[in-house]
Amino acid sequence: MTALLLANARLLDPATGRESPGAVLVRDGRIADVAQGAAPGAPEGARTIDCDGLVLAPGLIDLRAFVGEPGAEHRETLASASAAAAAGGVTTLVCMPDTNPVIDGPAIVDFVLRRARDTACVNVLPAAAVTKGLAGREMTEFGLLQEAGAVAFTDGLKAVRNAQVMRRALTYARDFGALIMQHVEEPDLVGEGVMNEGEFASRLGLIGIPREAETVMLERDIRLVRLTGARYHAAMISCADSVEIIARAKNDGLPVTCGVSVNNLVLNEGDIGHYRTFCRLSPPLRHESDRQAVVKALADGLIDVVVSDHNPQDVETKRLPFAEAADGALGIETLLGAAMRLVHTGDVGLPRLIAAMTAAPARLLGREAGQLRAGAPADLVLIDPDLPYLLDKRRLKSRSKNSPFDEARLQGAAVLTLVGGEIVHRAPEIAVAA
Repeated sequence: MTALLLANARLLDPATGRESPGAVLVRDGRIADVAQGAAPGAPEGARTIDCDGLVLAPGLIDLRAFVGEPGAEHRETLASASAAAAAGGVTTLVCMPDTNPVIDGPAIVDFVLRRARDTACVNVLPAAAVTKGLAGREMTEFGLLQEAGAVAFTDGLKAVRNAQVMRRALTYARDFGALIMQHVEEPDLVGEGVMNEGEFASRLGLIGIPREAETVMLERDIRLVRLTGARYHAAMISCADSVEIIARAKNDGLPVTCGVSVNNLVLNEGDIGHYRTFCRLSPPLRHESDRQAVVKALADGLIDVVVSDHNPQDVETKRLPFAEAADGALGIETLLGAAMRLVHTGDVGLPRLIAAMTAAPARLLGREAGQLRAGAPADLVLIDPDLPYLLDKRRLKSRSKNSPFDEARLQGAAVLTLVGGEIVHRAPEIAVAA
């Protein structure tokens, strides 16, 4: 492969927190050299990209993306999801097991990996189901699934509601060194709820989902983590009470981590407005005080990762009355732009935000990615943090168009994305010199 020199960049290494002018030399799919200040001499025949002072960072890693393939290709495919990921600066995505058939056997894991190799332009890592068929009763074969290539275990949008099954899953996960990622919502408390419980839900005449639906499940799981000693990741928390629960667990030294959806970081229940179904999500958009609490927790480092919670839905499931619409929204292509709102408001620093989408998820998965150092994979993103644009859902790469940020004014985007040293997304203004 021809060497590529990314010169005149603002290097941001989230693994070390270092931020400085410099250049990166890429060769054979890996970072060959990282130079602070002056660019290293380009090898003969190398291509050069002048980054013009823009931010060069490791590619984003999205721990939670729902992809329809296999079984729901009309909503999304690995090819369309990876194209959206590349356009959003995401170089690795973890796909959820909510497919048809469910990713609960080695053969399905192998299918997804082979299909991704053939059709995807970014790294696709499958997460396998905790229970067979996502039914919450019988555990899957963790060891065989790990050998096949599963990087974590989750029942996707379903919580493992049976405490005994969850205890066994955590015990087996501990023995295999596996990561359990739980969707923390107690189904019986969610009931028929469709949005955050409170005054606004009452005004809209909609059934609410109390915060306790999240905190009850989270408290139970942390008790089981204390019992088993397994690694546990709360996929998405959304309220101030959950922040306090996670803080106590970490202070007690438990192997607990957590994530937050970019939607819960930058939107609140008021964005539902007049029954905007693109804002019907799980967990639901919360009160502004809860949003501020999770933003502060992210800035303080208590929340480990930020995810897109990419969940494409088609017209038939979204253009319905709010109470009848399906949960979910697009997110993988807008992850960076939406999250940059926090940087521009001064709530979260850019290095901290990028770390939560690169180095932190890489550590959870035990991957080499998420760092700017010689020998690391050349999965990189060039970010223009000040690029303003109006989001047009018709121009999104995803097959579905249910974005809660449609027609929103965003600032900050990926203008160049590399996976394994190969350019998979490039804005027209970024020139490559031979």
